[in-house]
Amino acid sequence: MNHDYNTTNGQADKVNEKLQDLSSEQTAEILENFEEFKSYLGKKVAKGEKLGLNEEQLANAAKVAAEYLAKNESPRNREEKLLQELWKTGTEEEKHMLSHMLVKLVK
Repeated sequence: MNHDYNTTNGQADKVNEKLQDLSSEQTAEILENFEEFKSYLGKKVAKGEKLGLNEEQLANAAKVAAEYLAKNESPRNREEKLLQELWKTGTEEEKHMLSHMLVKLVK
């Protein structure tokens, strides 16, 4: 069990590093419209799949990204505002399910 925790923790660290490495211009470009956001997330999911990540690992990475965005970015459109409100009001289990749904959405 500890191995799974360390693996998940390592993934979270990598996702956070990648998100922090984005310039404010890149972040603004990605978040400016929802289709661009979905495209960006879709590319990252496809890359994760090529690296051998399974559905659970992809959802965990999406959860880390969503948490980062909720804490560090303001929504730039209605869709992002809805996602932020769902994220804020959701339990941990609901956030996990929403992460799975986001992965499915962009596949």
